Amino acid sequence: MDTISKLTFRRFILGQQGLWPGRRFKGLLGTESALRQMEGLQLDPLTMVARSQDIAMHGRVLNYKPAQLYKMAYQQRKAFDYGGLLFMYPMNEFPYWRLHMKHRQQQGINYESFKHPPANLVKFVLDELRERGPLGNRDFEGTKVKAWSYRGRKEASIALFYLWLTGEVMITNRKGFDRIYDLRERVLPSEFDHAVPDSEAEDYFSRKSIAFLGMARESTWRTAFGDYLHRKVTHAEAKERVERLIEQGSVSRVRVEDSKDNYLYLNSDQPLLSELEADRIPKKWRPLGTSTEEEITFLAPLEIVSARGRAKKVFDFEYLWEVYKPAHLRRWGYYTLPILYGDDLVARLDPKLDRKTNTLHILGFWFEDDAPKDELFASALAKGLRGFADMIGAIIFDLSGIKPVKLRSYLKKNLK
Repeated sequence: MDTISKLTFRRFILGQQGLWPGRRFKGLLGTESALRQMEGLQLDPLTMVARSQDIAMHGRVLNYKPAQLYKMAYQQRKAFDYGGLLFMYPMNEFPYWRLHMKHRQQQGINYESFKHPPANLVKFVLDELRERGPLGNRDFEGTKVKAWSYRGRKEASIALFYLWLTGEVMITNRKGFDRIYDLRERVLPSEFDHAVPDSEAEDYFSRKSIAFLGMARESTWRTAFGDYLHRKVTHAEAKERVERLIEQGSVSRVRVEDSKDNYLYLNSDQPLLSELEADRIPKKWRPLGTSTEEEITFLAPLEIVSARGRAKKVFDFEYLWEVYKPAHLRRWGYYTLPILYGDDLVARLDPKLDRKTNTLHILGFWFEDDAPKDELFASALAKGLRGFADMIGAIIFDLSGIKPVKLRSYLKKNLK
Protein backbone atom coordinates (compact mmCIF):
# COMPACT_ATOMS: atom_id res chain seq x y z
CA MET A 1 0.00 0.00 0.00
CA ASP A 2 1.82 3.07 -1.28
CA THR A 3 -0.90 5.72 -0.90
CA ILE A 4 -4.09 6.00 1.12
CA SER A 5 -6.97 8.45 0.85
CA LYS A 6 -7.45 11.37 3.21
CA LEU A 7 -10.65 9.72 4.40
CA THR A 8 -8.83 6.50 5.28
CA PHE A 9 -6.14 8.52 7.07
CA ARG A 10 -8.70 10.43 9.13
CA ARG A 11 -10.74 7.36 9.99
CA PHE A 12 -7.64 5.41 10.92
CA ILE A 13 -6.40 8.15 13.27
CA LEU A 14 -9.83 8.35 14.93
CA GLY A 15 -10.39 4.60 15.08
CA GLN A 16 -6.98 3.79 16.50
CA GLN A 17 -7.69 6.26 19.29
CA GLY A 18 -11.03 4.59 20.03
CA LEU A 19 -13.12 7.62 18.98
CA TRP A 20 -14.78 6.31 15.81
CA PRO A 21 -17.25 5.00 14.75
CA GLY A 22 -18.56 5.10 18.35
CA ARG A 23 -17.83 3.99 21.90
CA ARG A 24 -16.56 0.41 21.97
CA PHE A 25 -15.58 0.21 25.64
CA LYS A 26 -17.77 -0.04 28.72
CA GLY A 27 -17.42 0.07 32.50
CA LEU A 28 -14.31 -0.12 34.66
CA LEU A 29 -12.64 -2.77 32.53
CA GLY A 30 -13.47 -0.69 29.48
CA THR A 31 -11.72 2.31 31.01
CA GLU A 32 -8.54 0.27 31.27
CA SER A 33 -8.98 -1.08 27.73
CA ALA A 34 -9.55 2.43 26.39
CA LEU A 35 -6.31 3.62 27.99
CA ARG A 36 -4.42 0.77 26.35
CA GLN A 37 -6.00 1.60 22.99
CA MET A 38 -5.03 5.27 23.39
CA GLU A 39 -1.43 4.41 24.42
CA GLY A 40 -1.49 7.33 26.86
CA LEU A 41 -3.91 9.86 28.36
CA GLN A 42 -2.77 13.42 29.05
CA LEU A 43 -3.91 14.78 32.43
CA ASP A 44 -4.83 18.34 33.28
CA PRO A 45 -6.24 19.95 36.47
CA LEU A 46 -8.64 22.49 34.92
CA THR A 47 -12.34 21.85 35.62
CA MET A 48 -14.24 24.54 33.70
CA VAL A 49 -16.78 21.89 32.74
CA ALA A 50 -14.82 18.65 33.32
CA ARG A 51 -11.17 17.69 33.27
CA SER A 52 -9.68 17.02 29.84
CA GLN A 53 -8.95 13.39 30.74
CA ASP A 54 -12.57 12.74 31.70
CA ILE A 55 -13.86 14.33 28.50
CA ALA A 56 -11.47 12.08 26.60
CA MET A 57 -12.65 8.94 28.38
CA HIS A 58 -16.29 9.96 27.98
CA GLY A 59 -15.77 9.93 24.20
CA ARG A 60 -14.60 6.31 24.32
CA VAL A 61 -16.31 4.55 27.23
CA LEU A 62 -20.07 3.97 27.27
CA ASN A 63 -21.76 5.60 30.29
CA TYR A 64 -18.38 6.74 31.64
CA LYS A 65 -18.18 8.39 35.08
CA PRO A 66 -15.08 10.30 36.27
CA ALA A 67 -14.65 8.07 39.34
CA GLN A 68 -13.80 5.17 37.04
CA LEU A 69 -10.43 6.61 36.03
CA TYR A 70 -9.13 7.04 39.59
CA LYS A 71 -10.49 3.65 40.65
CA MET A 72 -8.84 1.90 37.71
CA ALA A 73 -5.50 3.66 38.22
CA TYR A 74 -5.14 4.08 41.98
CA GLN A 75 -7.23 1.31 43.52
CA GLN A 76 -6.75 -1.45 40.96
CA ARG A 77 -3.19 -0.31 40.11
CA LYS A 78 -3.77 -0.66 36.37
CA ALA A 79 -2.12 2.63 35.38
CA PHE A 80 0.47 5.18 36.54
CA ASP A 81 0.98 8.93 36.07
CA TYR A 82 4.30 10.13 34.78
CA GLY A 83 6.25 12.84 32.98
CA GLY A 84 6.91 16.55 32.85
CA LEU A 85 4.10 16.61 30.28
CA LEU A 86 1.79 14.64 32.55
CA PHE A 87 0.29 11.45 31.09
CA MET A 88 -1.31 8.30 32.43
CA TYR A 89 0.04 5.03 31.00
CA PRO A 90 -0.87 1.34 31.40
CA MET A 91 0.94 -0.10 34.43
CA ASN A 92 2.60 -2.89 32.45
CA GLU A 93 4.71 -0.24 30.66
CA PHE A 94 6.57 0.78 33.81
CA PRO A 95 9.62 -1.50 33.20
CA TYR A 96 10.19 0.27 29.85
CA TRP A 97 9.86 3.74 31.37
CA ARG A 98 12.75 2.95 33.73
CA LEU A 99 15.09 3.89 30.84
CA HIS A 100 13.46 7.33 30.59
CA MET A 101 13.72 7.63 34.39
CA LYS A 102 17.42 6.70 34.28
CA HIS A 103 18.06 9.49 31.79
CA ARG A 104 16.10 11.90 34.01
CA GLN A 105 18.33 10.98 36.94
CA GLN A 106 21.48 11.46 34.88
CA GLN A 107 20.40 14.86 33.55
CA GLY A 108 18.77 16.21 36.71
CA ILE A 109 16.09 18.90 36.76
CA ASN A 110 17.83 22.00 35.47
CA TYR A 111 14.69 24.14 35.51
CA GLU A 112 14.09 23.77 39.27
CA SER A 113 15.83 24.97 42.43
CA PHE A 114 18.65 22.47 41.99
CA LYS A 115 19.83 20.01 39.36
CA HIS A 116 20.03 17.17 41.89
CA PRO A 117 18.62 17.49 45.41
CA PRO A 118 21.13 17.17 48.27
CA ALA A 119 21.51 13.64 49.63
CA ASN A 120 20.29 14.64 53.09
CA LEU A 121 17.11 16.13 51.58
CA VAL A 122 16.45 12.97 49.57
CA LYS A 123 16.94 10.86 52.70
CA PHE A 124 14.56 13.09 54.65
CA VAL A 125 11.78 12.80 52.05
CA LEU A 126 12.14 9.03 51.69
CA ASP A 127 12.27 8.53 55.48
CA GLU A 128 9.10 10.62 55.90
CA LEU A 129 7.26 8.49 53.33
CA ARG A 130 8.58 5.28 54.87
CA GLU A 131 7.50 6.22 58.38
CA ARG A 132 4.34 8.26 57.78
CA GLY A 133 2.94 6.58 54.68
CA PRO A 134 1.51 8.33 51.59
CA LEU A 135 2.07 12.11 51.60
CA GLY A 136 1.43 15.13 49.42
CA ASN A 137 3.39 18.35 49.00
CA ARG A 138 1.34 20.02 51.74
CA ASP A 139 2.43 17.38 54.27
CA PHE A 140 6.09 18.44 54.21
CA GLU A 141 7.71 21.24 56.16
CA GLY A 142 11.14 22.70 55.54
CA THR A 143 13.07 25.36 53.67
CA LYS A 144 11.17 27.39 51.12
CA VAL A 145 12.59 27.59 47.61
CA LYS A 146 14.43 30.80 46.79
CA ALA A 147 12.66 31.29 43.46
CA TRP A 148 9.02 30.48 42.65
CA SER A 149 8.48 27.00 41.26
CA TYR A 150 5.20 25.52 40.09
CA ARG A 151 6.47 22.16 41.39
CA GLY A 152 6.17 23.36 44.97
CA ARG A 153 7.09 26.12 47.38
CA LYS A 154 9.41 24.03 49.56
CA GLU A 155 12.64 22.25 48.77
CA ALA A 156 11.09 19.02 50.03
CA SER A 157 8.35 19.36 47.39
CA ILE A 158 10.93 19.81 44.63
CA ALA A 159 12.85 16.78 45.91
CA LEU A 160 9.63 14.78 45.94
CA PHE A 161 9.00 15.75 42.33
CA TYR A 162 12.59 14.76 41.44
CA LEU A 163 12.15 11.35 43.10
CA TRP A 164 8.94 10.84 41.14
CA LEU A 165 10.67 11.67 37.84
CA THR A 166 13.47 9.21 38.64
CA GLY A 167 11.09 6.44 39.69
CA GLU A 168 11.85 6.24 43.40
CA VAL A 169 8.33 7.30 44.33
CA MET A 170 5.00 7.06 42.51
CA ILE A 171 1.62 8.74 42.70
CA THR A 172 -0.50 6.44 44.81
CA ASN A 173 -3.68 8.53 44.81
CA ARG A 174 -5.05 12.02 44.29
CA LYS A 175 -7.13 14.34 46.44
CA GLY A 176 -8.99 16.27 43.79
CA PHE A 177 -6.01 16.70 41.53
CA ASP A 178 -3.35 17.04 44.26
CA ARG A 179 -0.75 14.29 44.06
CA ILE A 180 -0.31 11.86 46.93
CA TYR A 181 3.03 10.06 46.74
CA ASP A 182 4.40 6.85 48.20
CA LEU A 183 7.47 4.65 47.82
CA ARG A 184 7.60 2.79 44.52
CA GLU A 185 7.63 -0.63 46.16
CA ARG A 186 4.35 0.15 47.92
CA VAL A 187 2.57 1.26 44.74
CA LEU A 188 3.97 -0.72 41.84
CA PRO A 189 2.75 -4.34 41.49
CA SER A 190 5.75 -6.60 42.07
CA GLU A 191 5.62 -8.15 38.59
CA PHE A 192 6.41 -4.76 37.07
CA ASP A 193 9.10 -3.67 39.55
CA HIS A 194 12.08 -4.17 37.28
CA ALA A 195 13.79 -2.51 34.32
CA VAL A 196 14.03 -4.13 30.89
CA PRO A 197 17.36 -3.91 29.03
CA ASP A 198 17.96 -0.51 27.41
CA SER A 199 17.82 -1.93 23.88
CA GLU A 200 14.46 -3.55 24.58
CA ALA A 201 13.06 -0.29 25.94
CA GLU A 202 14.30 1.62 22.89
CA ASP A 203 12.68 -0.90 20.54
CA TYR A 204 9.45 -0.62 22.51
CA PHE A 205 9.34 3.17 22.35
CA SER A 206 10.27 3.22 18.67
CA ARG A 207 6.95 1.43 18.02
CA LYS A 208 4.94 3.20 20.73
CA SER A 209 5.84 6.62 19.32
CA ILE A 210 4.12 5.52 16.11
CA ALA A 211 1.20 3.70 17.73
CA PHE A 212 0.27 6.69 19.89
CA LEU A 213 -0.19 8.86 16.80
CA GLY A 214 -1.68 6.06 14.68
CA MET A 215 0.60 7.27 11.90
CA ALA A 216 3.73 9.32 12.46
CA ARG A 217 5.26 11.72 9.95
CA GLU A 218 8.66 10.27 9.19
CA SER A 219 10.25 13.72 9.08
CA THR A 220 9.29 14.49 12.70
CA TRP A 221 9.15 11.01 14.22
CA ARG A 222 12.59 11.28 15.83
CA THR A 223 11.40 14.11 18.09
CA ALA A 224 8.61 11.98 19.55
CA PHE A 225 10.96 9.01 19.89
CA GLY A 226 13.52 11.16 21.69
CA ASP A 227 10.86 12.46 24.07
CA TYR A 228 10.00 8.92 25.11
CA LEU A 229 13.67 8.17 25.74
CA HIS A 230 14.39 11.60 27.27
CA ARG A 231 17.50 12.02 25.18
CA LYS A 232 18.45 13.56 21.86
CA VAL A 233 18.00 11.36 18.79
CA THR A 234 20.06 12.48 15.81
CA HIS A 235 18.80 12.45 12.23
CA ALA A 236 21.28 9.69 11.42
CA GLU A 237 20.14 7.51 14.34
CA ALA A 238 16.48 8.05 13.44
CA LYS A 239 17.06 7.15 9.80
CA GLU A 240 18.98 4.01 10.74
CA ARG A 241 16.30 2.90 13.21
CA VAL A 242 13.44 3.47 10.77
CA GLU A 243 15.19 1.42 8.08
CA ARG A 244 15.82 -1.34 10.61
CA LEU A 245 12.15 -1.38 11.65
CA ILE A 246 11.13 -1.64 8.01
CA GLU A 247 13.63 -4.43 7.31
CA GLN A 248 12.37 -6.31 10.37
CA GLY A 249 8.82 -6.11 9.03
CA SER A 250 7.54 -4.07 11.98
CA VAL A 251 6.84 -0.79 10.19
CA SER A 252 5.94 0.44 6.71
CA ARG A 253 5.83 3.77 4.92
CA VAL A 254 2.70 5.18 3.35
CA ARG A 255 1.76 8.41 1.59
CA VAL A 256 -1.53 10.22 2.20
CA GLU A 257 -3.11 11.65 -0.96
CA ASP A 258 -2.13 15.27 -1.67
CA SER A 259 0.53 15.13 1.03
CA LYS A 260 4.27 15.43 0.46
CA ASP A 261 5.12 13.64 3.71
CA ASN A 262 5.85 9.97 4.26
CA TYR A 263 4.02 8.46 7.22
CA LEU A 264 5.06 5.47 9.31
CA TYR A 265 2.57 2.90 10.57
CA LEU A 266 2.83 -0.47 12.31
CA ASN A 267 2.48 -3.46 10.00
CA SER A 268 0.17 -5.06 12.54
CA ASP A 269 -2.34 -2.34 11.54
CA GLN A 270 -2.23 -3.20 7.84
CA PRO A 271 -5.53 -5.19 7.95
CA LEU A 272 -7.31 -2.17 9.43
CA LEU A 273 -6.04 0.10 6.67
CA SER A 274 -7.12 -2.39 4.01
CA GLU A 275 -10.62 -2.52 5.50
CA LEU A 276 -10.86 1.26 5.60
CA GLU A 277 -9.58 1.67 2.05
CA ALA A 278 -12.36 -0.72 1.00
CA ASP A 279 -14.83 1.59 2.82
CA ARG A 280 -15.55 -1.02 5.48
CA ILE A 281 -15.54 -0.53 9.26
CA PRO A 282 -13.27 -3.05 11.02
CA LYS A 283 -15.38 -5.48 13.06
CA LYS A 284 -13.49 -4.86 16.29
CA TRP A 285 -14.26 -1.13 15.99
CA ARG A 286 -18.04 -1.50 15.90
CA PRO A 287 -19.66 0.52 18.71
CA LEU A 288 -21.53 -0.87 21.69
CA GLY A 289 -24.04 1.98 21.64
CA THR A 290 -24.71 4.86 19.28
CA SER A 291 -22.35 5.76 16.44
CA THR A 292 -20.81 9.21 16.06
CA GLU A 293 -23.38 9.86 13.31
CA GLU A 294 -26.18 9.22 15.81
CA GLU A 295 -24.55 11.00 18.77
CA ILE A 296 -21.81 13.60 18.45
CA THR A 297 -18.67 13.42 20.57
CA PHE A 298 -16.96 16.38 22.22
CA LEU A 299 -13.20 16.10 21.84
CA ALA A 300 -11.09 16.89 24.88
CA PRO A 301 -8.83 19.97 24.76
CA LEU A 302 -5.72 17.77 24.93
CA GLU A 303 -7.04 15.07 22.58
CA ILE A 304 -4.14 13.76 20.49
CA VAL A 305 -6.18 13.69 17.26
CA SER A 306 -6.85 17.43 17.42
CA ALA A 307 -4.46 19.16 19.87
CA ARG A 308 -1.22 20.97 19.02
CA GLY A 309 -2.16 21.74 15.42
CA ARG A 310 -3.13 18.20 14.46
CA ALA A 311 -6.77 19.15 13.85
CA LYS A 312 -5.61 21.21 10.87
CA LYS A 313 -3.52 18.38 9.41
CA VAL A 314 -6.11 15.63 9.90
CA PHE A 315 -9.44 17.47 9.58
CA ASP A 316 -8.58 20.87 8.05
CA PHE A 317 -10.08 22.29 11.24
CA GLU A 318 -8.57 25.26 13.06
CA TYR A 319 -8.31 24.52 16.76
CA LEU A 320 -6.46 26.26 19.55
CA TRP A 321 -7.11 25.77 23.24
CA GLU A 322 -7.48 29.35 24.40
CA VAL A 323 -7.43 28.98 28.18
CA TYR A 324 -4.11 30.79 28.45
CA LYS A 325 -5.09 33.66 26.15
CA PRO A 326 -6.41 36.96 27.54
CA ALA A 327 -10.18 37.19 27.02
CA HIS A 328 -9.91 39.96 24.41
CA LEU A 329 -7.61 37.81 22.26
CA ARG A 330 -9.78 34.70 22.22
CA ARG A 331 -11.35 33.84 18.90
CA TRP A 332 -13.87 31.38 20.32
CA GLY A 333 -13.85 30.82 24.08
CA TYR A 334 -12.04 29.78 27.22
CA TYR A 335 -12.74 26.04 27.05
CA THR A 336 -13.94 25.47 23.49
CA LEU A 337 -14.30 21.83 22.42
CA PRO A 338 -14.33 20.45 18.85
CA ILE A 339 -17.43 18.48 17.87
CA LEU A 340 -16.94 15.12 16.13
CA TYR A 341 -19.90 14.16 13.94
CA GLY A 342 -19.48 10.99 11.92
CA ASP A 343 -15.81 11.03 10.95
CA ASP A 344 -15.29 14.79 10.78
CA LEU A 345 -14.99 17.86 12.98
CA VAL A 346 -17.94 20.04 12.01
CA ALA A 347 -18.41 22.59 14.81
CA ARG A 348 -17.23 23.70 18.24
CA LEU A 349 -18.82 24.90 21.45
CA ASP A 350 -17.69 26.62 24.64
CA PRO A 351 -19.24 24.96 27.72
CA LYS A 352 -19.22 25.88 31.39
CA LEU A 353 -20.66 24.01 34.37
CA ASP A 354 -22.26 25.86 37.28
CA ARG A 355 -21.87 23.34 40.08
CA LYS A 356 -24.14 25.22 42.47
CA THR A 357 -27.17 24.91 40.18
CA ASN A 358 -25.95 21.92 38.12
CA THR A 359 -26.45 23.99 34.98
CA LEU A 360 -24.53 23.32 31.77
CA HIS A 361 -24.08 26.70 30.09
CA ILE A 362 -23.25 26.80 26.39
CA LEU A 363 -21.43 30.12 26.13
CA GLY A 364 -20.81 29.89 22.40
CA PHE A 365 -21.35 27.63 19.41
CA TRP A 366 -19.80 27.84 15.93
CA PHE A 367 -20.46 25.78 12.79
CA GLU A 368 -17.78 25.09 10.19
CA ASP A 369 -18.74 26.53 6.79
CA ASP A 370 -19.38 23.11 5.26
CA ALA A 371 -21.05 21.58 8.34
CA PRO A 372 -24.41 19.81 8.03
CA LYS A 373 -27.18 21.89 9.59
CA ASP A 374 -30.13 19.52 9.27
CA GLU A 375 -32.29 17.74 11.83
CA LEU A 376 -30.04 14.66 11.82
CA PHE A 377 -27.18 16.77 13.15
CA ALA A 378 -29.47 18.51 15.64
CA SER A 379 -30.60 15.12 16.95
CA ALA A 380 -27.00 13.89 17.26
CA LEU A 381 -26.02 17.09 19.08
CA ALA A 382 -28.95 16.73 21.50
CA LYS A 383 -27.92 13.16 22.31
CA GLY A 384 -24.32 14.27 22.77
CA LEU A 385 -25.28 17.11 25.10
CA ARG A 386 -27.52 14.81 27.13
CA GLY A 387 -24.79 12.20 27.53
CA PHE A 388 -22.20 14.84 28.39
CA ALA A 389 -24.53 16.38 30.99
CA ASP A 390 -25.07 12.96 32.57
CA MET A 391 -21.31 12.48 32.85
CA ILE A 392 -20.72 15.81 34.62
CA GLY A 393 -23.92 15.77 36.70
CA ALA A 394 -25.72 18.66 34.97
CA ILE A 395 -29.53 18.67 35.00
CA ILE A 396 -30.29 22.11 33.55
CA PHE A 397 -29.27 23.45 30.13
CA ASP A 398 -28.62 27.10 29.30
CA LEU A 399 -28.43 27.17 25.49
CA SER A 400 -28.31 30.95 25.06
CA GLY A 401 -24.87 30.78 23.43
CA ILE A 402 -26.24 28.75 20.51
CA LYS A 403 -27.16 31.47 18.01
CA PRO A 404 -28.69 29.46 15.11
CA VAL A 405 -32.36 29.84 16.01
CA LYS A 406 -33.66 26.59 14.53
CA LEU A 407 -30.93 24.57 16.23
CA ARG A 408 -31.45 26.24 19.61
CA SER A 409 -35.23 25.70 19.39
CA TYR A 410 -34.77 22.02 18.53
CA LEU A 411 -32.38 21.51 21.45
CA LYS A 412 -34.66 23.28 23.92
CA LYS A 413 -37.51 21.02 22.88
CA ASN A 414 -35.47 17.82 23.08
CA LEU A 415 -33.43 18.52 26.21
CA LYS A 416 -36.29 19.18 28.62
